Amino acid sequence: MNPGICALSAVPVRAEPNDRAELVTQLLFGECYHILVKQESWLQVQLAADDYVGWIDAKQHTPVSPEYYAAWRAQDHPRALDVVQAVSDATTKIPLTLGCRLPFFDGMNVRIGERNYFYNGTATNPAAAPDTARQAALLRKIALMYLKAPYVWGGKSVFGLDCSGLCQQLYGLLGIQLPRDARQQIDHGRPVHFVPQAKFGDLAFFDNAEGRIVHVGMVMDEGQILHAHGEVRLDPLDHNGIYNRDRQKYSHKLRLIKRLLPE
Repeated sequence: MNPGICALSAVPVRAEPNDRAELVTQLLFGECYHILVKQESWLQVQLAADDYVGWIDAKQHTPVSPEYYAAWRAQDHPRALDVVQAVSDATTKIPLTLGCRLPFFDGMNVRIGERNYFYNGTATNPAAAPDTARQAALLRKIALMYLKAPYVWGGKSVFGLDCSGLCQQLYGLLGIQLPRDARQQIDHGRPVHFVPQAKFGDLAFFDNAEGRIVHVGMVMDEGQILHAHGEVRLDPLDHNGIYNRDRQKYSHKLRLIKRLLPE
């Protein structure tokens, strides 16, 4: 195994080994992966957190030891809670964004392979005892921080993300790892049979004319949904789907609502 870690704010992961290929997801700072195939100046990698496979530029690869990789996988890591922050050492300053992992963070230092970086921003604390009320409060706060983030297919950074990337990041900040795509995320949680029974934090899934899951968003309070559609926005949700206030019409047809948070 040849493991690595993302030591940049974000690294594009593409469908094919070239710069013009489709962006299928991103590695954010602090995420580990391992190499499957080397092809000229490209590496096919599998992300450690969600098993997603794609290609990265070999110039953006930072190797780590198998021991580091195993230790990384064995625990959940704090994540940055500031929209923009940085980690630094005596010679380097690396920008990072909301949701980036902070491997082996001890309250001051982050360890990336053999290097330690200083971090003085706010962070989640996955070691804290589970607290449903605190989880909900944190999720409400974080969700609104993503408002107006631009839609980018394959993105999962606050500076550009897609619908499933948004939901994966929101739940990841609570220490809950979801798959990358909406069609995979729908397999998690417990069904909610009627929209009036939906609660804050539930995930709502939407299909197209062929019945394929093509969209996901998170239920908010007062009959609204947070979702990425052009931008991260709040729109009304009812039994038909999402009603786009700006266009005065429904943009997505509701298929199913699932509950992931504990009652």
